[in-house]
Amino acid sequence: MTPSDRRRRWLAFSGLAAIVIVADQVSKTWVDANFERASTHPLPGEAQPTPLIDGFVRIAKHYNEGGIFGLFGNSALVLALASTVVIALIVVYQYREGARGPWLLTVALGLLLGGALGNFIDRVRYQHVIDFVDMGIGDWRWYTFNVADAAISVALFLLILLSVFGDRLTGRLAQPAAG
Repeated sequence: MTPSDRRRRWLAFSGLAAIVIVADQVSKTWVDANFERASTHPLPGEAQPTPLIDGFVRIAKHYNEGGIFGLFGNSALVLALASTVVIALIVVYQYREGARGPWLLTVALGLLLGGALGNFIDRVRYQHVIDFVDMGIGDWRWYTFNVADAAISVALFLLILLSVFGDRLTGRLAQPAAG
């Protein structure tokens, strides 16, 4: 790989991460300033989620002090410390594999880094992550999430695709077994 190819990969990787961070932080700041906290299944007297797309997508601002799906309770600072290790691993993996692997790997790692940093920023600044996207049909709702979570989910989906269909997705032929 030429130095200019490597530079293009790093620009794509860091550019995607930056786009995710900016979109995540801007959307969280806007939602936090303009909406009350709302439960996906509110009790009387609580704020109702704000419908966006016919009840299928709503804004339901929630402060998540735990990890994914609210797991690990009130542990935002511990999760922030763990996130620094994950962030470092993503950058190291991009350095070792992303710069020479398929472009789809660089895209996935850029999205993953942006999502990890977006939620890391919240954990350090507020000791919680601001979640607000509520999707579902009727009373069947998915977990509330944010732009960073969506980027992480897409990245994980791409990494799974690469691990299962890597050779077919990247156009490389599988190497014949030595015999």
